[in-house]
Amino acid sequence: MCLSIPAKILSIEGQTARASVGGTIINVGLHMVNDIKEGDYVLVHTGFALQKISDEEAQETLRLIKELEDASQKPDTKDN
Repeated sequence: MCLSIPAKILSIEGQTARASVGGTIINVGLHMVNDIKEGDYVLVHTGFALQKISDEEAQETLRLIKELEDASQKPDTKDN
């Protein structure tokens, strides 16, 4: 299974962008996508943008990731 995460493009220089992933700034290769501009969201996997996504899709995905993170932080209360 592969996991890609939404990243917001902050700046572009050639085929490389600086992007924000949860406030962390990363370098992202743009070799596999076209027509990307500052402010766009892309799905990133292993340092490369795989596709452009809408702001709404990015926000929903980030919300779901946060839900999973929060759920994993809760103590397990099941009886063994």
